[in-house]
Amino acid sequence: METKEYTTIDKSNWSFGPWQNEPDKVQWQDQATGLPCLAVRNPYSGHWCGYVGVNENHKYFNANWNEISVDVHGGPTFSDFCQPTETEESGICHLPSEGEPDKIWWIGFDCNHLCDYAPAPTGVHFQSERNYRSLAYVKQQCKKLALQLK
Repeated sequence: METKEYTTIDKSNWSFGPWQNEPDKVQWQDQATGLPCLAVRNPYSGHWCGYVGVNENHKYFNANWNEISVDVHGGPTFSDFCQPTETEESGICHLPSEGEPDKIWWIGFDCNHLCDYAPAPTGVHFQSERNYRSLAYVKQQCKKLALQLK
């Protein structure tokens, strides 16, 4: 899978922070496992979500997110195929390279839990001590998730 970055969200009315210099979506292949990964920013609240894809031969293929036993930030909160209404630039979808499967079951997590900071003005801010989970953090969590799924 080719690494791709997309910047699609207008952050001009957001406060200043590291999110201003980050893309809004990244796709890449995890080096250690070969599994496809996505980091997708929520367009409404600005928090990141991370995803790792598995193919039809995986035990969690087609499993509901609440049946998946892995240790990742906040626990799994998503599992599904690419959505036909989503775009490659902003959705939970990827562009596979030639010879790679396009039927992928995405297992994901989000960074909008207690103590997490969502930078968009519409983001919910749970308490005064919040941490913005950066793209680097989400990539690290995707790597952790991919190792468990492999």
